Amino acid sequence: MYKGKKVIAVLPAYNAALTLEKTYKEIPFDLVDEVILCDDASKDNTSDLAREIGIEHVITHQTNKGYGGNQKSL
Repeated sequence: MYKGKKVIAVLPAYNAALTLEKTYKEIPFDLVDEVILCDDASKDNTSDLAREIGIEHVITHQTNKGYGGNQKSL
């Protein structure tokens, strides 16, 4: 909680298995209440590892959306 507000950290991830645990351990949990990981169709075990290290909310895209979710340019 920060000033009475719930704080949620959102981690976008793509093939992040090698760095995920280190990144997760650096989150200031005295301020952050929950973590959401959004795995953009990684080819490694990013989603599985996220669950193993304690991330409860894991969103896994079936196809890679890319930066910005593959929004069309104007």
